[in-house]
Amino acid sequence: MAGGPAVRLYRAEWSTNCERVGLALAYKGVEAQSILIEYSNRGPVEAISGQGLVPVIEDAGEVVNDSVAIMHHLDRRSPDPPLFPTEPSHRAGVDIFIEWFENVYKAAPNTIEDELEKDAPDMALVESLGAEMEARLDLFEGLLAGGDYLLGPLGAGDFLAYPFLKYAAGRDPADTELFHVILERYQPLGDRPRLRAWIERIAELPRVY
Repeated sequence: MAGGPAVRLYRAEWSTNCERVGLALAYKGVEAQSILIEYSNRGPVEAISGQGLVPVIEDAGEVVNDSVAIMHHLDRRSPDPPLFPTEPSHRAGVDIFIEWFENVYKAAPNTIEDELEKDAPDMALVESLGAEMEARLDLFEGLLAGGDYLLGPLGAGDFLAYPFLKYAAGRDPADTELFHVILERYQPLGDRPRLRAWIERIAELPRVY
């Protein structure tokens, strides 16, 4: 592309939400300039988006933050291949899955992280929520009974969930973020062969950054 990529991706190292966008950009074949920020200095992303959270993309002057919003933007920008189904009932199923993942699945590890950062964490609560996280892995194993990907063809649901579920298969020792330690500790992969194969399958896909 003349003059370099039109898209700029503001991201942070090890960020699960940024990995979602990296996978989606590569799937779409959209080149992007990666701008890596440090959590100790959110100035660059605040300057471009008015808030400090990543990921954020700048696309031909349009600024979009939030990983799900960015995936919707990419589908409008480059419809093929689609991240979201075009058939209404299938699209509704993906939308419901995303809402569940963001508001139900992520609630347990977020609460555990908040609890462990307290001076006197409630370990009974932590272990109870950890058991919920492990049990939910069976839901993903069941979703994969019908094919190679979570919701039919490869798409937004896979890219949304993978950066969190991948920790069931292990964690890079250099990644010491507490949230990721929690995802590894309370998501033992165990005897879930379809989920293991899916993690390996998505791990082999390219990312843009």
